[in-house]
Amino acid sequence: MSITAERRTTLIGDYKTGEADTGSPEVQVALLSERITNLTEHLKTHAKDFHSRRGLLMLVGRRRRLLDYLKRKDEGRYTGLIGRLGLRR
Repeated sequence: MSITAERRTTLIGDYKTGEADTGSPEVQVALLSERITNLTEHLKTHAKDFHSRRGLLMLVGRRRRLLDYLKRKDEGRYTGLIGRLGLRR
């Protein structure tokens, strides 16, 4: 269910904006999206795991807030990020 270290470094490398960037909104949203897809797959097989479902909803809310922040600050970065991640908005 968790992200492996090499997958995490790959995601950070793909979405970083600077050389030593690990905390930009793009990186955070990419990491959250990976965790959300992992939890979604887990919940397909364990449908009654309501504690994990609550965690999933909290992650989705956190990602939504980060995306709203990015949209307020820089619309171009926002549209590029949701295009790269394949999100609906």
